[in-house]
Amino acid sequence: MEPTPDEPKDVIVLGAIKKGAKKFDKIQKMAQIDPEELNSILEKLEERKLIEVEEKKSWLGKKIEIKITEKGSKEVDERIHELQGKWDQMSMLYKSGDKQKLKEYMDDNKSILPMMMFFGIMDMMMFSMMFSMMGMMMTDYVPAESIPSDMGGDASSDGGFDGGSDGGGFDFDVGF
Repeated sequence: MEPTPDEPKDVIVLGAIKKGAKKFDKIQKMAQIDPEELNSILEKLEERKLIEVEEKKSWLGKKIEIKITEKGSKEVDERIHELQGKWDQMSMLYKSGDKQKLKEYMDDNKSILPMMMFFGIMDMMMFSMMFSMMGMMMTDYVPAESIPSDMGGDASSDGGFDGGSDGGGFDFDVGF
């Protein structure tokens, strides 16, 4: 069996490319990984024939495009399928109200939570409710920069929340 990208970041980078990011800076922005680390991830993915780097020459000079291979695409689909199964398991534990089991399961799967977020597998509302059930913060598990900004995970951007003017709940800015 082929080794799978062991690092969630590898899979996220692969996913960003599959979602259509062809240029280094675009992939970097989507995956939120610093350039040096991204460079080594891309080298690994290319070595494993999950992506190919295409050099196009134009009158502006060389243009480098990064494309996902058939094999890379299958890899992403398999990982998404796997993540979906783990999310279903987490949802079940949450619905059963077993805090301890949910916490253990999340501890065991901590490294893949950012991946679940990146691929939009998890229901963010339910995910945040899991944390309140356990009496924990989402950022205890997931680096703030991995939390989609519409969840208000990033303090620097106002993800559409107004500072809770009514004191209770979030005001969602629907933008009509």
